[in-house]
Amino acid sequence: MTQFTDEDRERIREAMVDAGHELFARFGFDRTRVSDVTDEVEIGTSTFYQFFDSKEELYLAVLIAERERLFARLETAVADAESPQAEAELILRTTLEQVRSNPLIRRLFVDGEVRRIDEQLNGTKYEGSNKNGDSDYADTVCSDAPNSDTNSAMESDLTRVLPQPEEWVARDDVRIDDPEIVRGLLQSLLFVTQARETPVVADDSYDEIEEALIDTVVTGLFADESLISRD
Repeated sequence: MTQFTDEDRERIREAMVDAGHELFARFGFDRTRVSDVTDEVEIGTSTFYQFFDSKEELYLAVLIAERERLFARLETAVADAESPQAEAELILRTTLEQVRSNPLIRRLFVDGEVRRIDEQLNGTKYEGSNKNGDSDYADTVCSDAPNSDTNSAMESDLTRVLPQPEEWVARDDVRIDDPEIVRGLLQSLLFVTQARETPVVADDSYDEIEEALIDTVVTGLFADESLISRD
């Protein structure tokens, strides 16, 4: 077995995650082979298993990394928002755009790929470290087995990506007094992207429908019915 320095391990692992990101986004999980990843990184197939136990484990690492990128984009998007309405609108616009344009984000939040892959890993937990003890994984994901922490972990993710509803409710800025319902409402809107290019919604009208949906939700949710896009 080839021995690598810590620096080499970090470099090779990052290259594998980057290659996996490109291949999984382009071809999906099923059509991407371990050999495709190793060919991109120019390492032997056997070396792959010094870093990941399976293709599923690499895919989960790619999805978690992509989730972190989305969290960072959302934090940047709302950093200068001057009102709860502006925060909600920017959250919706940023997330909907990412779901439409980024296949990995769509598979992560709309298709529920993390849960499916984690179930295939039979309850593997990622608690901020990979199997070699490096701090590479970004979060904890648990299986859907009885008494597991899967739902708690997913709820924690939602709280992290959408911390604002608690503040909105505390300030009486929203008409709904339960921040979890507000959070769930915003999250559920991501599924509207599935209607694009289907018989449900004509392709040339989707953008107008999405815009109207954002307008309706934000103005209906808040007591002050102003949108930043109207300013």
